[in-house]
Amino acid sequence: MTALPTGTTALPTGLTAGTWNIDPSHTEASFTVRHAGISKVRGTVAVTSGVLTVGEDLEASSVTVTLDPTTVSTGDANRDGHLKSGEFFDVEKFGDWTFTSTAVRESGSEHVVVGDLTIHGVTREVELETTFNGTAVDPFGNTRAGFEATVTISRKDFDLTWNAALEAGGVLVGDKVRIDLDVSAIKAA
Repeated sequence: MTALPTGTTALPTGLTAGTWNIDPSHTEASFTVRHAGISKVRGTVAVTSGVLTVGEDLEASSVTVTLDPTTVSTGDANRDGHLKSGEFFDVEKFGDWTFTSTAVRESGSEHVVVGDLTIHGVTREVELETTFNGTAVDPFGNTRAGFEATVTISRKDFDLTWNAALEAGGVLVGDKVRIDLDVSAIKAA
C-alpha cells in the first residue's frame, strides 16, 4: 500500500475512485422547519441529477447536485402552492436549486462536504455533515454507494423572508431549516 501524501485523507473502505452518478429514483432530499414555534412541517424536493467524482483521496473528490423546487411536497397542496409562489421560492423566476462542492474533508468518523448551495437565486457556502454508508452490488450488476448528509440553513440567508406574526408573539415560519439527504449513487462503467 502506498502512503498518501501529507494532508490527504484516504477514501472510506469500499469507495473507489471514478464517477458515481446519483440515482434520482433512490435519492431523497427532505427538509424540516418550525411552524408557529410549536410544531414542525416536513417536506421533500426531488433530486433530479448529480455526480460524485471520487478522486484518489477525499480532497480530490467533488460533488454536484441539482434539485427541482417545482416538486416541493409537504403533504398539503395549498401550502405547496404557497411555497412555490413568489412569496417563497418563486419557482417560475428562479428555477433549479444547485449544490457544487468546493472541498471534502474528514471530521472524526464523519466527513464534511463544503460547497455552494443556490436556492432562490442566492448562493451561500454550506457544510454538509456526511456519512458514507458503504457500497453494494444491486441485482442488476450496478455498484452503488450510499450516503446521508445534513445541514441547517437560515431562510433569511437565501432571501426567503415571508412570514406572519403570531398573536401571542413570534412568527409562523421558523428561520432555521434542516435539510437531510439520503443519496444512492451508481458507479459509471
